[in-house]
Amino acid sequence: MSELNTVLRSLHDVGLAAWFGGSLMGAVGLNGAAKEQSGGAWQVGARIASSGWSKWAPLGAAAIAAHLVGSSGLLAANAARVVSQQGVAASTLAKSAVTGAALAATAYTRMLGKKIEYASSESPADAEKAERHPVETKKAEEHLAVMQWVVPALTGGLLVLNALHGEQQRPAEQLHGMWQRYRQLASHMPSPGDWHLRH
Repeated sequence: MSELNTVLRSLHDVGLAAWFGGSLMGAVGLNGAAKEQSGGAWQVGARIASSGWSKWAPLGAAAIAAHLVGSSGLLAANAARVVSQQGVAASTLAKSAVTGAALAATAYTRMLGKKIEYASSESPADAEKAERHPVETKKAEEHLAVMQWVVPALTGGLLVLNALHGEQQRPAEQLHGMWQRYRQLASHMPSPGDWHLRH
């Protein structure tokens, strides 16, 4: 079981690291370099950025898939602790919500990027796709200018929550959390006197 958890944790951590690192490098390095090399020509900069993101997309998708597989496996492996340790359920719920938001932001960013790729391409096939999926390039670029920072911010938040989960797995924290959960449950349980009155 420990070997399986090691594999799951590796998928979880490496996938998340690539997701965060790829999005941050793209925002800072790739998009910045494309803008710098375009010489003010919108289509040139868009083609450079689109080419780079298209090359990264398969690896980025694999990283996200690895992270999700690792996350699901670790959640199943730690299901008992989620129920019994105070604070773990809340941090798990927060992590799930942030993961969902990061997935949505990544998908939306990729959709905008593909539309800009079609609009800026010189390929006849892409020109046909651009006609089928028309886009107001200025508005799409404005949205991308925001979304390029939203994705690394959300995945960075997942890294912070992952660190919190790591702290919660320390033996002292597990004992403290389980004791707090026991006290919480015990405060809601009827006393023997209450049972006697009811029966």
